[in-house]
Amino acid sequence: MSGRATGPGKSGAILDIFTRHVAEKGYDGTSFSDVASELGISQGLIVHHYGTKARLLEALHISYMRRRIDEAERIMSEFATPTEQLAGLLHAAVLYQVHDRNRTVAFQREVARLAQEDENSEGRKLRRDYIGILHGVLDAGIASGEFRPVDISIRSLLIFGAAQWAWTWFEPEGRSSAEQVGAELVDLTLGSLLLDRTSLPRLSDPDGRLVAAVITIITAPGAPKSEQ
Repeated sequence: MSGRATGPGKSGAILDIFTRHVAEKGYDGTSFSDVASELGISQGLIVHHYGTKARLLEALHISYMRRRIDEAERIMSEFATPTEQLAGLLHAAVLYQVHDRNRTVAFQREVARLAQEDENSEGRKLRRDYIGILHGVLDAGIASGEFRPVDISIRSLLIFGAAQWAWTWFEPEGRSSAEQVGAELVDLTLGSLLLDRTSLPRLSDPDGRLVAAVITIITAPGAPKSEQ
């Protein structure tokens, strides 16, 4: 892949190439030298735009979570019931392994490092906001009688955490597609929550309308292009 990265000007190109390097080699294996060499710029220009490597990782973190929150809010608006909303969020969590793959892998392989950020950092706030969306869906599902009562805080973290390790084993060209893996995650999660499971086959269908609607949301104009 060449250095003709997407993004607003040189700053966006730097972030794109840095992101791909982190996805491929991890934060510790990524250097300003490699990014500058690929883009044909000086390391000083990267410092000018971002200052330090830690701040560049922070920019990656913030841009990633902002995008995910925007899509989560659109999924919430698209579907009428907490059951459908949670199914949509779960499908999206796996589909990111194909759509916006570089950013997703870069974020997930460094999530433990990002968790060490200051409690008041924007990245930590954005992660809390995303988990807050999960809280809201679970709470609404329990209140409506769709879900059985559970510990919402723990269940939200389990759902968020389950998706964060997918980068270690999911292969875009592997035996199972992202849609099929997402179907299994929906079946596993909603199967443990729903009081009435009659809708589960429809919600977990990898070729169903719900998955198609989620794909439309996460590949809408302005969304990062699929990177494999």
